[in-house]
Amino acid sequence: MATQADDKAAFAAVEAAAPALAAIAADELSAVGFRRLRWHRGPLEAALLAAALLAAAAASPGDVRRPAFEWIVCYGVFALLFDYSVRASRQQIRLDLVDEARDLISATALAALAMLATRVLFTDDATVAAQTLSIWLTTTIVLVPGRLALSNVELRRRRAGAAVQPTLIVGAGHIAQLTAKRLLQQPELGLRPVGFLDKSPLELNGSSMHLPVLGASWDLEEVVHRYRVKQVIFTFSTAPHEVLLDMMRRCNELGLAVSLVPRLFEKMPTKVSIDHVGGLPLISIHPSNPSGRQFRVKYRIERVVAAGLVVLGSPIFAASALAVLLSLGRPVLYRQRRVGRDGQEFEILKFRTMSKAPPEEGFPSLPPDTAPGGVEISERRTRLGKLMRRTSLDELPQLINVIRGEMSLVGPRPERPEFAGVFEREIYRYGERLRVKSGITGWAQVNGLRGQTSLSDRVEWDNYYIENWSFWLDVKILLMTTRIVFRFAGE
Repeated sequence: MATQADDKAAFAAVEAAAPALAAIAADELSAVGFRRLRWHRGPLEAALLAAALLAAAAASPGDVRRPAFEWIVCYGVFALLFDYSVRASRQQIRLDLVDEARDLISATALAALAMLATRVLFTDDATVAAQTLSIWLTTTIVLVPGRLALSNVELRRRRAGAAVQPTLIVGAGHIAQLTAKRLLQQPELGLRPVGFLDKSPLELNGSSMHLPVLGASWDLEEVVHRYRVKQVIFTFSTAPHEVLLDMMRRCNELGLAVSLVPRLFEKMPTKVSIDHVGGLPLISIHPSNPSGRQFRVKYRIERVVAAGLVVLGSPIFAASALAVLLSLGRPVLYRQRRVGRDGQEFEILKFRTMSKAPPEEGFPSLPPDTAPGGVEISERRTRLGKLMRRTSLDELPQLINVIRGEMSLVGPRPERPEFAGVFEREIYRYGERLRVKSGITGWAQVNGLRGQTSLSDRVEWDNYYIENWSFWLDVKILLMTTRIVFRFAGE
């Protein structure tokens, strides 16, 4: 049975494993300030909507007269209904600012269409279209930045240790440990693991986790009350099927949020459909097809976009090339063999950022499960090179790789042949990331897996991207990349 000392040790381990949470807090508030900040998002969102409606009532395009205030209120009701509908359909733990902006714009647009249809039916105002457009634009301009600001504060509170839900993990094997690791790595989810519940926990060699096993299935209620658990995650366990069902029933009775990690989770995309045969659910998965028509369209569009970016960015290309020529001489471009789609090798292009390596310099000695990245062995970057890497200007010539059809704008980052062969043998599912073209930026990179970071984590994120690909996901990654580049450029 767990003791009070186990309780303190568990929380100490969690806090130690979540690195530098306070450093992420906003400049105007310390981490302590975020933890103590009184936060009631509902009233703030209501006040934000009221401000947006008042702004819409005050605005009028040109000579178009202002709409009656009751129609402004009608629009607000429609906006609330569609916003609630979108949120209810998602019900996700993660707060994603880009997705939230898209969903809010969609909800306000649907509200505008609904109000337009209603006014066309019940009024004969010739300026109804212009009025509706004015209301939609005004409210969206107010609501989107305001809602994102509120969500950003919520994310920072979670990262600072506030607004988190103590989370119990059922099971104590490899998948349970991986679940705890992911929750600790991503405090913005707001789920803080306190320990595991398993009658027969597996002994895992080399495990770096120190969260305790708090008991068995019959200890559920005691553990929930002692640790004030709000969320329970069911992973793989040695407990019988009936025992797990009973535990889930007890969780529901206690009012706990329940999640589960499904079997075959590696092949579980976000696009699924559920049919029921009696009481038996059949889950059909709909992963993207890397060999399908959508990816062929994606590659063609990206080649056109890359050509346009080369033309529009030609002054930046020319200035960067001249700066490299003056600081490092010829050649201006750095060429290196990389492994791309289906294991095909190609020559990646970058602006040079380092002086030439001495003949005796080989490859770095990497820790296990670490991707090569950054400076190899010695620090050879020039001052200009450091600036170009920080702003990602050195990656611009890869647009030529995209035009050639060797790379994509978005996809897994390509690796050198001498490393790729080793990784394919040693890293789980590494070869599956070669199903698509390599990208200038990728889902793993915008989620912090750049340089010498965990290779297995990077492979996990890359395969997630491939199996859940959509045009919106590419747009989202490009938006996140732009934000990261500007953030690094400002440091």
